[in-house]
Amino acid sequence: MSAGWSDDADPPDDLASFEVLSNPGPSDLNEYPQHMEAAQDKAKLKRRLMSAWNNVKYGGWSLKSKPHLSKTSPVCLLGHTYQLSSEGEREQFRRAFSSLLWMTYRKGFAPVGGSSLTSDSGWGCMLRTAQMLLAQGLLIHLMPEGWTWPGACHQTKDDLDVKAPQQSGRRSDLGKLWRRRSVGSTLDNVEDTEDSKHRHLVAWFGDTPSAPFSLHQLVELGKTSGKRAGDWYGPSIAAHILRKAVAASEVPNLAVYVAQDCTVYVGDVVRLCEEPQSQCNTSIIILVPVRLGGDTFNPAYVECVKKLLQLKCCIGIIGGKPKHSLYFVGFQDDKLLYLDPHLCQAAVDVSQANFPLESFHCKAARKMSFHRMDPSCTLGFYARNRKDFDSLRTEITTALTSSLETYPIFTFVEGNGQDEHEEEVFTSESVAHIVAKDKRKRSNKRSSVDDFVML
Repeated sequence: MSAGWSDDADPPDDLASFEVLSNPGPSDLNEYPQHMEAAQDKAKLKRRLMSAWNNVKYGGWSLKSKPHLSKTSPVCLLGHTYQLSSEGEREQFRRAFSSLLWMTYRKGFAPVGGSSLTSDSGWGCMLRTAQMLLAQGLLIHLMPEGWTWPGACHQTKDDLDVKAPQQSGRRSDLGKLWRRRSVGSTLDNVEDTEDSKHRHLVAWFGDTPSAPFSLHQLVELGKTSGKRAGDWYGPSIAAHILRKAVAASEVPNLAVYVAQDCTVYVGDVVRLCEEPQSQCNTSIIILVPVRLGGDTFNPAYVECVKKLLQLKCCIGIIGGKPKHSLYFVGFQDDKLLYLDPHLCQAAVDVSQANFPLESFHCKAARKMSFHRMDPSCTLGFYARNRKDFDSLRTEITTALTSSLETYPIFTFVEGNGQDEHEEEVFTSESVAHIVAKDKRKRSNKRSSVDDFVML
């Protein structure tokens, strides 16, 4: 194993590099405070050095080449297929992709989780992809069907070089001036309900402790699972954090269900859809933590993952490369399309009425081979009501059972699971356990915790 710290690897414990101090005796009492102060200074220096390194690594110095999407192959984006050989469909794809919310590393926000960290560079990528997954569910939940961000037409050219209509004379100069202005400021000049909803939704993810789905709030909710700011968050724990965040928010008529041991209990979902205190049916975001292979991704699951991404009820997959989380939103041929949170941008003050929106939208899709995908991931789906859930269940079951070569990734089972969701509890040795109210044995089930290798 390399002595270096990989992109999103769990940073080594600060105490690991310190001298082991014996219990102070009477003669050591005067020296003990100095030892503690030195240890604290060392920890602070280490955090500053790591922050500086991450700012260089993720702060925009990367010279990655543009991805190339083939115009001869269809591309799938969250349940919609586009023929890129058609100029009209290329434009539709570009607008749809640019309308997805993009959450990245940020710097310069208030210290998070009781720590001195003012950036999540190097450790917060799973929480950022979890934010993107939830944001897509909220866009479907709150925005009209087929909505696209008006600012997408002001984004720069994408990798397909879809050119804007040629204009001449003074109008062309005005167009250049328009593009130089903040998209957020421009759109605020239009009294538009959809724009207001979109801006309000983005503000929910602002990097401030008061925002319901901010990094600060997610870190706070992760403490019950033994996590703290600076730790690596796996896709299963991220799913439970999202469930708690939505439950604590004021988003109308929405709940999050997290599958237990790769099983969706129909009775539990129906109960959430038909909450008695709700005046109408509650919409559901279903999150399913799964393992698609052993130590590496099993290629037998490629076709199944493709079929799931082709469903309109799918809101994406969070996972990525080992301890390097990405948000998968589609595919073309044998490549996954994803949004990458590994760019450190300045925190945006979302309390301002016309805060800029450009940094929350990505203008270029990236691609990655299926075989590079980490087998540990969480699948996301959205159902608007009970009837929608019944259709979702049928469509997903068909996709999961279409291949006779592999066991279904997850299953739907009639009835109810546990009365309360499983909680991850971490011992002092950082070994994950499941605490369940019912003690039924599930010898044929797989654990949904993120630490699959137990020592």
